[in-house]
Amino acid sequence: MIHTIQPNNPEVTPAPDATDVPAAIATAPKPVASAVPAALKRRIPKYSDLAPLMQFKKPEFSKEARLKRASTIWDLRDMAKRRTPQAPFDYTDGAAEGEITLHRAREAFLDIEFRPGILRNVSSVDLSTDILGKPSRLPVGIAPTGFTRMMQSEGEYAGSQAAEAAGIPYTLSTMGTASIEDVAAAAPNGRNWFQLYLWTDRDRSLELIERAAKAGNDTLMVTVDTAVAGARLRDVRNGMTIPPALTVKTVLDASYRPAWWFNFLTHEPLTFASLSRYTGTVADLINSMFDPTLTFEDLDWLRETWKGKLVVKGIQTVEDARKVVDHGADGVVLSNHGGRQLDRAPIPFHLLPGVKETFTKDNSDAAIMLDTGIMSGADIIAALALGADFTLIGRAYLYGLMAGGRAGVDRTLQILEKDMARTMALLGVSKISELTPDHVRLLNK
Repeated sequence: MIHTIQPNNPEVTPAPDATDVPAAIATAPKPVASAVPAALKRRIPKYSDLAPLMQFKKPEFSKEARLKRASTIWDLRDMAKRRTPQAPFDYTDGAAEGEITLHRAREAFLDIEFRPGILRNVSSVDLSTDILGKPSRLPVGIAPTGFTRMMQSEGEYAGSQAAEAAGIPYTLSTMGTASIEDVAAAAPNGRNWFQLYLWTDRDRSLELIERAAKAGNDTLMVTVDTAVAGARLRDVRNGMTIPPALTVKTVLDASYRPAWWFNFLTHEPLTFASLSRYTGTVADLINSMFDPTLTFEDLDWLRETWKGKLVVKGIQTVEDARKVVDHGADGVVLSNHGGRQLDRAPIPFHLLPGVKETFTKDNSDAAIMLDTGIMSGADIIAALALGADFTLIGRAYLYGLMAGGRAGVDRTLQILEKDMARTMALLGVSKISELTPDHVRLLNK
């Protein structure tokens, strides 16, 4: 229904009579549409305008150009996955059982909030630090990794030489696929550390310790979280063996990655830092060689035997961190073996504040290092802010190695360095010593 309001309705205000409009308004000129700016007028483009836009970049297909396109460690991981057979890639990428620990470790670095300071002079950012009595150009070193030449034929040689060029420590694993002497010769000016698994055969362990000292390694890193092998299910499903076995599946896999197989088959067969040759599964090797009876008394024996710096890797509680220092360790590595041993293990990044607080109360100068879950330079800066003295990368370095050999490892370190410098500048920090827990807040989820 339509309602019509009559003119005499008191709610309606009658339109003003023309005679009521002021003369100035009545005689004002009507507004004229503004002119269209020249920049918005359409025109036929001139060649001189188009020429600067038509300088097409020549496609580059070299390894260097490909690696340069990687902006993150995740980009390198994608490249590595395309270029590496499934079994060695999964050996690197995977973890134990449901891989819950690895997921949580990476998630821990995401569940933070940075607290930047403003109006600080950050025109120059210094990433150098000291670790175990010597300088390092960056607050990160390369962690020990086993069977490295299986991932890419340059293996430990690429890692040690990239670390030497970057001015950071490199750690050779007992299960590395290059000898202590060869790695030292490949990077004679680098800072080389040696990681030790104590064997049931103590004489063999002593031999490795003596070789490491003779080759100039200044730090011994003993790993203590491998009483038995973890259940690395990706390796089980892939039928992973050392060396990789040629099966129907691997031959089919090779058809997509011929470069890896060509390199693998045309280079010297895998040999190890600690044994000449081995054939079998990784779990069988660990269970047959490593000593499940280790106690703190063995750490005392190592302290008496090794005259350089002694670091214990695999610390997962505050109590054990304190105890190994009481038994002579110069430093600890908060680590759950990259999530490759016990699934649902403690997360090193979460453990860090408690260890730092305990060491501070004890007036301990033992170094606190951390690994597991690091995938960016921002992760490293967060760890340093919460109390770590140094960090170690394993997978991040191996992704670069698989993506492009030595050049790929260099790219890993370049990405991390750029990340760290940018993060520090945006936090208003110009050197490592200025980082404090106030720069990081752990988010409650």
